Amino acid sequence: MEQKPKITVVGSINMDLVTITSQVPKVGETLFGNRFQMNPGGKGANQAVAAARLGAHVQLIGCIGKDDFGQHIMKHLKNEGVDVSNVEPVTDSTATATIIVADGDNSIIVVPAANNYVTADFVESKRDAIATSDILIVQLEIPLEGVQKAVEIAKENGVTVILNPAPIQELPSELIHNVDYLTPNEHEQTLLRQGRNEEELDGKLIVTMGSQGVAIREGGKDIRIPAFKIDVVDTTGAGDSFNGGLALALSKGVPLRDACYYGNAVAAMSTTKLGAQTGMPTAAEVEEFMKSRA
Repeated sequence: MEQKPKITVVGSINMDLVTITSQVPKVGETLFGNRFQMNPGGKGANQAVAAARLGAHVQLIGCIGKDDFGQHIMKHLKNEGVDVSNVEPVTDSTATATIIVADGDNSIIVVPAANNYVTADFVESKRDAIATSDILIVQLEIPLEGVQKAVEIAKENGVTVILNPAPIQELPSELIHNVDYLTPNEHEQTLLRQGRNEEELDGKLIVTMGSQGVAIREGGKDIRIPAFKIDVVDTTGAGDSFNGGLALALSKGVPLRDACYYGNAVAAMSTTKLGAQTGMPTAAEVEEFMKSRA
């Protein structure tokens, strides 16, 4: 029996409070919305669920509150097959993301709360879990010191690192150096490139561009991997789905271009349903989808 790839995600765990509306209100304006949903989210949890649905052994490292949101999320993650033995409850509330969806696009406000407890010391206490992984995925919805510590442990132990630099912030050169792959969107990559020479990012940069696909940079050349055309319902979580798919493919030794193509398929399928995790596909569904689009 083929051994499952071991993917560790160090990152955020949120409850997404989603309002669907025909238009976003202006300052001081009150509008009636169409629908409201509460869905488990957070870039860390999203990427963990995406990879788990694709067949990886996924362990999530993070913090949640001891509130109803936290209890609901823990139950949900277990049901998705995510190993939550390294998710710890803290005295603060569970993080929330308030999401407004209008015409298929979204605007988001995040309150980090428990995510702020994923410090360097906390991550250090999870050293063994990271050190024995095939792939580490990190994002920037937890303290930067926690991200740096996770990447440092991975680097020391030969673990491949994917950094999804969102929400974007200034990053130390040492962190960039220790990362194998960076997966920004177009806006994030513009800020990421500022003050850096291209050699520092060459071979690492994987830019997600929505309907325009993905751009990678290899040997000083920009290469475009096209997206799949699909009827979009909600783009929330598409980038996280891509990262989960990319990690799964890379962990199986798939070449970078093919891994990005696979990630594009996972991302496309995730946009067909409302909510970050709701539409994330299984490995069988992705395989069937790619066959139908070959």
